[in-house]
Amino acid sequence: MGGGGAARTLLNIINNIDRTKFTPVLVTLNYDGSYEKYINEDVKFIKLKTKRLRSAILPLSKVIRQQQVELVFSTIPNYNIIALLATMLSFTSAENVVREAAYLGGTAKENLKLRFAGQLYRRAKKVVALSKGVKKNIINRYKVNSDKIDIIYNPVDIEGIREMMAKDEVSDAHKAILESSGRTIITAGRLHPDKDQKTLLKAFKIVRENHMDSHLFILGEGGLEAELKQMAVDLNIEDSVHFAGFQHNPYAYFKYADTFVLSSVREGFGHVLTEALAAGTPVVSTKARPGAEEVLAYGEYGYMCEPSDAEALAAGINHIFELNDSEREGIIEKGLERAEEFHVNKITRQYEQMFTEVLEK
Repeated sequence: MGGGGAARTLLNIINNIDRTKFTPVLVTLNYDGSYEKYINEDVKFIKLKTKRLRSAILPLSKVIRQQQVELVFSTIPNYNIIALLATMLSFTSAENVVREAAYLGGTAKENLKLRFAGQLYRRAKKVVALSKGVKKNIINRYKVNSDKIDIIYNPVDIEGIREMMAKDEVSDAHKAILESSGRTIITAGRLHPDKDQKTLLKAFKIVRENHMDSHLFILGEGGLEAELKQMAVDLNIEDSVHFAGFQHNPYAYFKYADTFVLSSVREGFGHVLTEALAAGTPVVSTKARPGAEEVLAYGEYGYMCEPSDAEALAAGINHIFELNDSEREGIIEKGLERAEEFHVNKITRQYEQMFTEVLEK
C-alpha cells in the first residue's frame, strides 16, 4: 500500500465496496505502506511474512484456503502473476480478476515477458484494463482475447479530496511561497524517466521569461531527484523550483495551484489528472498515451501538447496563466463535471457488477 496510483485505486475499491455483498481481505507483502492508515477498520488486513514477491506464492495460497476466498483481485503485472499462481496452488475454487494499469512493452525483451504474463492472464476470469489504449495493448502484446477484458477507469474519491484540501498540511516555508507567489505550478508523480520532469523544468525556464514571480512545486520521490535538482541549478531556476517529496496530502498543495502539469511520456490512465480536475485545478498535460488523452477527452478538459516538447508545454502553462477570471472558471467547472464521471461510487459499482458476474458464472 505504497504511494502509487495502483494503491490508491485498491484503497478506494476496498473502502467503498458494498459490505452486504463482499467481505474484503487485503493481503500485502511485509512493508509499511503510506496508505495503510486510510484503510477502513472493518477490512481484514494480512501482511505476509516476506518482502520478496516470489516468496509470496505459497503463503498467499495458504491465505486463500484459510480465508475461504472466492475471488482474488490483484493489480500490477508481477503481482498478478503471483496471485494467479497462488490461486492455482491453493487447490480451491477461487477465481481470479487481474487489473492491468500500465501501458507496457515496446522492446523485444519486454514483449516476450508480456506474452508469458498473457499465458497466465488467460487463466483469469476477467482482466481489467483502465483505458481503451491499455485494453488494445493487452490484446496485441499479451494475446488475451478481447471478450475477457473489461475497461474500468480509476475511481476518484472526490469528497475525500475536498476534505483533504481543507486541511492545513503544507509546511510553513512552502505556504509562504504559495500564498505570495505570482503564479504556482504543481506536478506530482514518481521522479522517473516516464514522468519526464526534465521537460517540465525546461518548460518552466521558458515560462519564467514572462512570469518571473512564478514557482514550480514538484511532489514525489524517485531515483532522478539528485539529477533533477542539478538540472534546476544548471538552468538557473533553482530558487523557484521546490522539491516537496512524497506528500500524504498532495491536495493541500493543489488548492494553491494556478495549474497542474503532467509532463509524462506515457500513462496507462493518468490518475493524478482526475484528482487535479476534482480539486478544481486547471490542467496542462502532454498527450501521454493512451490514458491522459482519454481522461482529458483529447483536450476537451485540459490543455494538451505532444510529449517531450518543452516549448509546447510552456505555451500551455502560459495559456492557463493568461486566462481571465471568466475563462478560468469555465475550465474549472468543466473539469469538475469530468471528475464526476470517475466518482468512486460509480466506479466501485462497476467493479461490484463485474465481480458478481465472475462469481455467478
